Amino acid sequence: MSDQAAVQNVSDTAFWVAHYRAVEMQRPDALFRDPLAGRLAGEHGGKIAKAIPMPGMTGWIVTIRTVIIDDYISRAISEGVDAVLNLGAGLDTRPYRMDLPPSLRWIEADYPKMIEFKESKLAGEQPRCQLERVKIDLSDATERRQMLARVNAVAKKLLVLSEGVIPYLTNEQVGSLADDLHGLDHLCYWIADYFSPEVIKFRQRSRIQAKLQNAPFQFRPGDWFAFFAQRGWKPKEVRYIAEEADRLHRPIPLPSLPKVLMTIRAMFASKERRAAFKRFSGYVLLEPAAPANRA
Repeated sequence: MSDQAAVQNVSDTAFWVAHYRAVEMQRPDALFRDPLAGRLAGEHGGKIAKAIPMPGMTGWIVTIRTVIIDDYISRAISEGVDAVLNLGAGLDTRPYRMDLPPSLRWIEADYPKMIEFKESKLAGEQPRCQLERVKIDLSDATERRQMLARVNAVAKKLLVLSEGVIPYLTNEQVGSLADDLHGLDHLCYWIADYFSPEVIKFRQRSRIQAKLQNAPFQFRPGDWFAFFAQRGWKPKEVRYIAEEADRLHRPIPLPSLPKVLMTIRAMFASKERRAAFKRFSGYVLLEPAAPANRA
């Protein structure tokens, strides 16, 4: 496999991410445990990680985002959420590794080949909740809406997770999904990726972009929060990767020279500029802003 061909499609990024979850678990100060990640990532995940630049940065982001999303889910369940719909679930293992109530309904939706691969690798493993998998192409709007209606009908309080999905969709596709989800009267939360415009620009001119030509970032809303506000969503909570890393005492792993340069740059930056730099990406817990037909 050549470096350029390491990522053939968006589904391959799931192997990449699973590899870094497996790496995190080997640390003595691991922030979470994922015993199944290495089995799912396999050699393929390792080859992708080796081919793509800035592995330390990628591993750091995967770890912090995993902690953020785990906490969002746990708190939502404590508030009465009884169903989780994981869109583009990839190789996520939360139904197996998190402390979840047995009554919780968890639905994973992804391409048929990804679902089949995952089921073959996890055969014999017992999830901690009621796990269902749905084979679906989420870009098929009709099929997606039918699935969402079915899930909405069996849930009292629904949380939707779309980890690592939105960035790979176009503005039009994200808008359509946002509208579809807003129409579900039992949906109370949606966990979504946030990237600042600066991150998109950095990715476009970085070496990473060349390695991910088959899985490019397409979502470029300009004003992320305004984009979702126009579709009836508001942030209940925003947790930024860099700020969360400070809280967890897990600093960004940079070589000495870049670290020194960043420190010097921060010394001369305004307070507002330093704060903005720490908010380059994160995860947002969205809730309907105008919950028509909701109790």
